[in-house]
Amino acid sequence: MKTQGNGTNQKLPLQGAGGLRVIISGGGTGGHIFPAIAIANALKKLNPAAEILFVGASGRMEMEKVPAAGYEIIGLDIQGLQRKSIMKNLMFPIKLISSVRKAVKIIKDFKPDACVGVGGYASGPLLYAASVMGIPTLIQEQNSYAGITNKWLGKKAKKICVAFDGMDKFFPAERIIKTGNPIRKESVDIAGKHMQALELYKLSSRKKTILVTGGSLGAGTLNKSIMAGLDKIIKADVQVIWQTGKFYYKGIKEQLGDNIHPNICVVEFLNRMDLAFAAADVIISRAGAGTIAELCVIKKPVILVPSPNVAEDHQTKNALALVTEDAAAFVADRDAEAKLVDKALELLNNKSLQKKLSDKIGRLAMPNADEVIAKEVIQITNNN
Repeated sequence: MKTQGNGTNQKLPLQGAGGLRVIISGGGTGGHIFPAIAIANALKKLNPAAEILFVGASGRMEMEKVPAAGYEIIGLDIQGLQRKSIMKNLMFPIKLISSVRKAVKIIKDFKPDACVGVGGYASGPLLYAASVMGIPTLIQEQNSYAGITNKWLGKKAKKICVAFDGMDKFFPAERIIKTGNPIRKESVDIAGKHMQALELYKLSSRKKTILVTGGSLGAGTLNKSIMAGLDKIIKADVQVIWQTGKFYYKGIKEQLGDNIHPNICVVEFLNRMDLAFAAADVIISRAGAGTIAELCVIKKPVILVPSPNVAEDHQTKNALALVTEDAAAFVADRDAEAKLVDKALELLNNKSLQKKLSDKIGRLAMPNADEVIAKEVIQITNNN
C-alpha cells in the first residue's frame, strides 16, 4: 500500500486532462455524500474545465444535497438488501438489473473519462457498468472494513483510495493508496474561535466543556447515557454541548423541563461544527469514518462509542484502529449508559492523558485527502 503525501507542491499530472469528464456515484448518508462533493470540488479546483455528473439512489439524501452544492445528479431506482423485509428483497434483483441498464445509458450519454465510487447503493451498478465498458474506475473506501460491494468492485478498479492501514485484506495491495477521507474544511477551522464558541453556546470560560455528538440524526445510546449521568455532570460543575439529533430533541427537552441547568446546552443540530469543536475540551462521538477524519484534524481528546447498527460493525473497527494507536478512548455501546459519563469526567481531570490522546490522534490527520484523491482520478484517466 502506498501512502500519498498531503503536500500541495506535488507535480500535477494534468497532461491531456482538459475537458475532463467524471461521474461520481454513491451516497445514502452524509458520510458518503460529503466526501463525494469534496472530491468534485477538488477536481474543479485542479481542472476548472472538468465536467462532473453525480449518480445517486432515487429518494436518498444525495438527491437534495448534491444539487444544493451546484452539481447535476441522476437517480437510480436501487436499494440495499432489507434485513427485516423479505417482500422488499424480492424486488432487489429486478431493481439491480434495471439500475445497471440505466447506468450503461448514463455512461454512453455522458462519455466519462473516469468513474468514482464513494459507497452507497448507486456505486455498485454504476461502477460495474463502467468496468464492463472499459472506463477506468476509482473507489474511495472510507471505513477500515470494506463492504461486500466495494470488495467486489475493487477487483476491477484502477485505484482504491483508503483511510486506514491493513486494507490489503480486502483489495489488491498494488492498487491501494492511503489518502485519508475528505473532510469539510469549514468544520475543522477552529483556530482562535474558543471564546466565540463559548459565547454562542452561552458557556463559561472558567469551566470545562464536553461535546456530545451523535450525528445529524442523533444517537439513542449517547442520549440515554448523558441523561443517566446528568446529575454527575452537574455535580462536577462541567458544561455539556449536547447534540441530540432531530429524532430525540423534542423528547429530551420534555424530559428536562423548563429549568435546564445553565451548564447544559441542548441542541438538535450543530449548524456550526467548527464552533462546537472549538468549545470542547473532550468530545464524545460515534465512529463514522468521516467524523474520525475530522477529529484527527482538530486534535482534541475523544471518546468513541461506535454504533453497533451498521454493516459489518465497521464503526467498531474504525474506532479500534485509533485505539490501538493510543489515539482515542473507547466505550462499547452496550456499556455506555453505565460507564460513559464516568469515563468522560475522568478524562477531563487527567491532563496528561488528554495531551497523549491529542498528540496521537493529530498524527493520523490527512487534511488534504480531497485534493490527493482528485489527483488520482486525473492520473487514472492519463494512464488509460
